[in-house]
Amino acid sequence: CPLLVDTTGAYFRRDGITGNYLGGMSPPEDEEPDPSDLSVDHDFFQERLWPRLAHRVPAFASLRLRGCWAGYYDHNAFDRNGVLGPHPRLENLFFAAGFSGHGLQHAPAAGRAVAELVVKGQYESLDLQRLGWGRLVEGEPLEEDGV
Repeated sequence: CPLLVDTTGAYFRRDGITGNYLGGMSPPEDEEPDPSDLSVDHDFFQERLWPRLAHRVPAFASLRLRGCWAGYYDHNAFDRNGVLGPHPRLENLFFAAGFSGHGLQHAPAAGRAVAELVVKGQYESLDLQRLGWGRLVEGEPLEEDGV
C-alpha cells in the first residue's frame, strides 16, 4: 500500500510488512495545539481521523489502535517544497532540504540529482531546476496542494 492522502487531509501508509499501518492528519490551523505540549489527543483520533480512514478504506473500521505519538512537522515555510541545488552565492555548497514530510519519498531522486550536480556539474537524469533557489529569490512559490 503506497502513501494515500485523502482529500480530507487524512493519510495512511503501510508500516512494515506485518499488516500495520501508520496514519494521521493535521488539525486545522485555527485548532493547532500548543507546540510545547506533545501529549496525544485521543479524541481527535477517535472522532475525526478514524472515521475518515474507515470511510476511505472500510476494512479500517475493524482495525484497532496499537500506539500513537504527537510530534513536530518540519517544513519549508516558503512553499513547503524542497530546495535542491547549488547555493546562489556560496561556491561548492549544495542543498537538499525543506521537503516538508515528503523527503523520504523524494530522497532517491534528490540524492541522485545532487550527486549529478557535484560530479557532472548539471542535472542529467531529471531536470530539477524548478526546485532551486531561484524561486525563493524571485518570490515565486512552487505550489502543491497535496502537502
